[in-house]
Amino acid sequence: MKLLKYIIISALIFSAMSCEIEDLPNPNGSSIEGFSQDASKSELQTLVTGMEDLLRQEIGFYYDVTAIIGREYWFFTGSDPRYTGEVLGKGEAQLDPAGFYGTRPYLGRYKTIKNANVMINAVENSTQVTVEEAQGYYGFAKTIQAYEYHLALNLQYNNGIRIDVADPDNLGPFIDYDPALAAIAALLETAADHLVKAGTAFPFTLSGAMDGFDNPTDFLTFNRALAARIALYQGDNGAALTFLSNSFMDMNGDLDVGPARFYSTSGGDFSNNLFRQLAQADAIIAHPTFVSDLLPNDARGSKIEERPSPLSLDGLTGSHDAFIYKSMDDFVPYIQNEELILIFAEANIGTDNSAAIGAIDAIRQANNLDAYSGGNTDAEVFAELIFQRRYSLFGEGHRWVDMRRWGLLDDLPIDRSGDDVWEQFPRPISEQ
Repeated sequence: MKLLKYIIISALIFSAMSCEIEDLPNPNGSSIEGFSQDASKSELQTLVTGMEDLLRQEIGFYYDVTAIIGREYWFFTGSDPRYTGEVLGKGEAQLDPAGFYGTRPYLGRYKTIKNANVMINAVENSTQVTVEEAQGYYGFAKTIQAYEYHLALNLQYNNGIRIDVADPDNLGPFIDYDPALAAIAALLETAADHLVKAGTAFPFTLSGAMDGFDNPTDFLTFNRALAARIALYQGDNGAALTFLSNSFMDMNGDLDVGPARFYSTSGGDFSNNLFRQLAQADAIIAHPTFVSDLLPNDARGSKIEERPSPLSLDGLTGSHDAFIYKSMDDFVPYIQNEELILIFAEANIGTDNSAAIGAIDAIRQANNLDAYSGGNTDAEVFAELIFQRRYSLFGEGHRWVDMRRWGLLDDLPIDRSGDDVWEQFPRPISEQ
């Protein structure tokens, strides 16, 4: 029965691929009403598990398209020329508002948001949870919603996104980029307030990928980490540093620590859809500049693997496969200590460059590099920060967004004459 519930929840879809979301079916009844009227903890657990599952759905498209536009890697496949055509801006090609490469990662985020709204409504109408327990559900759901809104906003940028989608029959307007960031930041604050009031334990369980972040206190450090990321995007470095001080950042800790999506090859589960076999004809090819700019002995070189021979497609040639995830069971992080240290470094540039260099050195030394030996001007430290984010966050959806927020999209390489580096995806046609 648990597996049946899990599958049904993860099957949540959009009506006509838009934000007009269909009712989420109740595994124990015929409609969503079973969840909204005095839901049991077992039913609420189904919604929590469903949210963790939906966070994995369509995320492969998100990482692929952001990495391709950000010139981190190419996707060579003979079955779909759009990855080396439209997504790379080949010739006269334009991004298609109906193209799956833009609609699926965007709308996939709203599936999770919808599931969270269903859970919030169910908790509000349940007599089977205490006031304190309810705070845990709310804090979890709203933190995850903020995360998903942000990914959707990364794709749409100046097109804006809808924030008010609680009522699928009466959707709110599209919110411009800066107000959308502010709304996401406010949602994280609301979630944090819930988590502070949620006691010492959640009334639900999370997957093993969330070990260390599976109670209100520790989950709050995840929330604060996301708040630091949003503050950085807003250009509020002081707030970013404050949020980091309450996050799980550890300057001397394991760079890989952080909450993550779970994957499994067990029967009926979902394997890592970002894992690719090496040396295949259909391949994820590391951008040649990522290979050529890699410093000797940099441990982050493990994220690529040289092929037996270079592979060419559509006027592009690469010698290395991207090899970020090593198996179909590998977890995929939402945010890690390594990113938090880099946020700390960036937020200090211009006010305390010594602190920024100290954080950069923590990254360099953990990746088998000597301490930073460059200059200490703002421009020099910032250039090093750009380099370190490029290699530490390779293939995690940051490079394109970083270069855009820094006003440096023109610095990304053009692989063929006439190629374009897109600023954003078009609004999905179902949303127009």
